[in-house]
Amino acid sequence: MVTLIVATTMDPASIGPASALLAMPGWHPGPNLQGIPSFVNGEVRLMKHENSIIREDYLDKRWEEGTGEVVDEVIFLSRHTAVSNRPALTIHPIGVPHLKDDEVPPAGGKPGWAAPPNPRIGPWLRILKKIAESQNLTPEFEITLEATHHGPLVHAPTMFLEIGSTEEYWKRQDAAQAIALLVWEGLGLGGGGDVGNWKRNCDRKIVLLGLGGGHYAPRHMDIVLKEGVWVGHLLSGYTLPMEDPNQSKGAKSTDGIGGTWKQAIKVSFEATKSAFPGGEVIAHLDHKSFKSWQKNAITGFLAEQNIKVGKPNDF
Repeated sequence: MVTLIVATTMDPASIGPASALLAMPGWHPGPNLQGIPSFVNGEVRLMKHENSIIREDYLDKRWEEGTGEVVDEVIFLSRHTAVSNRPALTIHPIGVPHLKDDEVPPAGGKPGWAAPPNPRIGPWLRILKKIAESQNLTPEFEITLEATHHGPLVHAPTMFLEIGSTEEYWKRQDAAQAIALLVWEGLGLGGGGDVGNWKRNCDRKIVLLGLGGGHYAPRHMDIVLKEGVWVGHLLSGYTLPMEDPNQSKGAKSTDGIGGTWKQAIKVSFEATKSAFPGGEVIAHLDHKSFKSWQKNAITGFLAEQNIKVGKPNDF
């Protein structure tokens, strides 16, 4: 079982951390997969391709077919863009579970799909915050989760590590070094134990499924920053499209409410459950981001699906 790290030479926020990581001890050339060079360090494999990071699909399966090694998890190194242009270091799961079959995903993936979220997301966010603080990157850089979005298509538990939000910051060597150090420490490449390994988790088995709020999931972030919290998919308001011409008038029935919100919740719940075998996936709602009829509909649907709704202290 190997960890696959993916970088692209066309993105300075991807190749920068990859180069910083490869400058650390223990790496040697690995197999060339379909023209893509790789590097090996223990059970970690790093690939450097030349295409869009969100368009190279099924790299986990392609690696397995080409090498015979089973991919346990995938970590993508990428840039982040934001309208605010604010410098940021972000972590997020991937998928577009809210899209209809006839919609074309604007940034990779497949409609109605979500990759299993990498269980390391929560623990690594907390490490990243500590690294950024120790390297004096904060408060200039915001350290944050992002909601589930974009491709590429993969089957293994996956996360993106990103540097944002403009070219000036994508090229920042100190930001690249922080991401590289996160991977180095998080995977235990320096000789210590790896961080966020669900299979060795002997403590609480509760996993947060975030529903509602903005793209940077501030209400969910407040919980995930606590030690010991595991995080699965995070669905912001825009990935829970709800169509209710009658505004439901407080009714709890979900029958008349259109949109793909049920699909998005179900797909994300199942993907999260698959990534945390033996865990209890509990929904956390950003209550203030919903209108009353939306909250009633969502809680009603969660009850129908036997998905528990938790309060902050439950995590």
